[in-house]
Amino acid sequence: MKRAYVSIGSNIDRETNVRSAIAQLRRRYGRLIISPIYESEAVGFVGAAFYNGVIGLCTNADALTLNAELRAIERAHGRRRNAAKFCSRSLDLDLLTWGDAVMQHPELILPRPEILEQAYVLRPLADIAGDVRHPLDGQTLHALWLQLKPSAQAMRVVELALD
Repeated sequence: MKRAYVSIGSNIDRETNVRSAIAQLRRRYGRLIISPIYESEAVGFVGAAFYNGVIGLCTNADALTLNAELRAIERAHGRRRNAAKFCSRSLDLDLLTWGDAVMQHPELILPRPEILEQAYVLRPLADIAGDVRHPLDGQTLHALWLQLKPSAQAMRVVELALD
C-alpha cells in the first residue's frame, strides 16, 4: 500500500463540493487523514475565495489509476478540465505525492510542483504530513512550510464539519 496525499479545492458551492468529494474518497479508500480546510483568495485570476485542504489516504492503486479516479470525482462534481488554468472551479483534486515516487508523465507529475510554490497546497500538507520528506528536495514538509510562510498568501481556517 502507498500513502498518497491529494489536494482539494473549490470556489463554486465550496462547502457542498468539498464535503461531497471527501465523502466519496472515504467510501473508496476508507480512513482518511484530513487537514484543516483553509479559505484563501483566488491565485492568478479574480474570483471567489477558495476552500483548500489536503487529504491523506492509503491505496493499492498505481499513481495513474489514482489520478484517473480523482478526475472522475471532479467530473461528477461538474469540473471541466478543458477550461482555463486559472479560473473558478467546482472541484479540484490533485495528486500531490504517491509514496516517494518521482514521475514525469503527460498526465501526471510527481511530486506536484505546487507543493513548493503555493501556500494553499503546502500549508495543509505540512499540517498532516509535516515529518514527511519531499521526494526531490529532501526537506521535511514542515521545514518547507517555514521557508515559504513569510511570503505566503493570507489564509484562514474554516470550521467545516467533515464527518
